[in-house]
Amino acid sequence: MELTSITPDVAGLRALGHPTRLKMLGMLRSEGPATATTLATRLGINTGQTSYHLRQLAQHGFIVDERERGDGRDRWWKAAHQSTRTAPEPADPADREAFDAYIRAVAMIYAQNIQDAVREGPLLPKAWREASTFSDYHVRVTAKHAEALTTRMHELFMELREDADDDPDAADFVFQFQAFPRPGHLGGEEA
Repeated sequence: MELTSITPDVAGLRALGHPTRLKMLGMLRSEGPATATTLATRLGINTGQTSYHLRQLAQHGFIVDERERGDGRDRWWKAAHQSTRTAPEPADPADREAFDAYIRAVAMIYAQNIQDAVREGPLLPKAWREASTFSDYHVRVTAKHAEALTTRMHELFMELREDADDDPDAADFVFQFQAFPRPGHLGGEEA
């Protein structure tokens, strides 16, 4: 299956800068179509809030109606794409603020995923516990080399998407890949 992605404009980044919306989009991508009621239950929020967030996601092209489901009473939603990519960082400070809010929301979701994985770890079968890792690697590289490495990792992860589609022993396995200069070591100067 070919991976489809969306590169949002600044307005789309603003919409995704809300952690609840970002989490809802992730759920629709990983768990499939759902109604506002189903998502509200999973997220522990009311259906009015959920419906509002779904309309915002739809307005910016992140989700669409799942027309094959529903009975006129329930509206089903599905992700329009499997991935969100970002364009280069905007130069305009107002646009940069939307970009930064989106990145902060992504970081919050990733941190929650790691916390959930740690909490569930002891409940996993031994083989899955042994396949999991919480590792970091501190290496010295140039910015050009770092970009080349992250590109190679992205390509590797995209190759893995199709490896186990039909294997009954396969399970959803999350690779959260973050790469950044060690905080506090570059002084925060402009590039």
